[in-house]
Amino acid sequence: MEQRELSWRERGRLWLRIGIRAALLFSLIVLAVILIPPLWNLLAPFILAFLMAWMLNPLIRTIQKRIPISRRILSMLLVVLIFALLTGMIFFFIWSVISEIQSLTDNWQSVLDSLTSYVSYLQNSMTFWYHLLPDEVVSTVNDLIYGTLDRVKEVVPSMINSVMLSLKNVFSAVPSFAVATVVFIMGTYFITADYPRLRFLMTDHLSPELDTFLTRVKATATGAFGGYVRAEFILSVGVFLILLIGFLITRQSYGILLAALLAVLDFIPIIGAGTVMVPWAVICVFIGDFRSAVELMVIWGVIILFRRLSEPKVVGDHTGLSPILSLVAIYAGMRVAGVLGMVLAPVVALVVINVVRMGTFTPFVSDLKLAANDCLLLLRKPPRKDPPGDAS
Repeated sequence: MEQRELSWRERGRLWLRIGIRAALLFSLIVLAVILIPPLWNLLAPFILAFLMAWMLNPLIRTIQKRIPISRRILSMLLVVLIFALLTGMIFFFIWSVISEIQSLTDNWQSVLDSLTSYVSYLQNSMTFWYHLLPDEVVSTVNDLIYGTLDRVKEVVPSMINSVMLSLKNVFSAVPSFAVATVVFIMGTYFITADYPRLRFLMTDHLSPELDTFLTRVKATATGAFGGYVRAEFILSVGVFLILLIGFLITRQSYGILLAALLAVLDFIPIIGAGTVMVPWAVICVFIGDFRSAVELMVIWGVIILFRRLSEPKVVGDHTGLSPILSLVAIYAGMRVAGVLGMVLAPVVALVVINVVRMGTFTPFVSDLKLAANDCLLLLRKPPRKDPPGDAS
């Protein structure tokens, strides 16, 4: 279908709509960047309490259908039980990680000596292959290996010191953290107990159109963000337990710390724990530690089996992102916010893509396409010829 050229009146209205929508979008982004950090610092316990109440609401409704019990009493019992379990688990985990970090600090020299001996053994076992390579390549490989080893010698102690310093700062902030935790627990109880009434108050004064739009946005964002994050968190906890049990059975040093780090990697799309465990097993084969290599591959195989069996039921077959989009999101998140950005960026990208698919920006995109076509028609239009006249 051939595009017709717009009249100047239509063109003015088109660019006015584009300008207003672009200004609104830019204003929303600026306001979010300016307001979200201070609002988060001010209202974080209440925001987290609302999220916790939102997650507990389906469980409470299910229990109330089977057991006639007051919502307030049930909310109190669930909140006390959940926070007691979480407190115990978090305390045990933090205590174990601190103990292993302290042990790693005390035994760092012996760990470094073992790493150096592994590198030397690896080089000796590859002597035959070195003879087949040019001297420049061998020199480059050796420089890379020893440069990496020197880098590890410098970086790891500083990282350990930074972690210990951060833990000291965390412990120094215990009073304010304790107050925030109490507010969070109380807020969770009150919001959970009054969740139906609060939800009615929030939606009662909305127009039908706005209510429908917000419901669609909520469903899309919840399915993309809440559902995916919750499912991936469940899978990562399962992977952590598999790693922890495997490392405890094989008597792997610093098992809890390694299991936690690999579980974080497993949470990140297209990366996974295998990016560390497979090279680790290959290195064990090269240095002759076949038992450790087999143990690592067995643990990794159990993880793969667990994810293949659980993923379709828990999170679905796909995250909704192609591998290249996941990679771009991970890299952008790493550049913006480090490790936390690597974890959250794919999820944010998934939410944005689903909101776009919902049609929220369809009018804006249609106007942009119409403006682009109109500009092309103007550029292709031949210049107007002057009427013939007498030469002066």
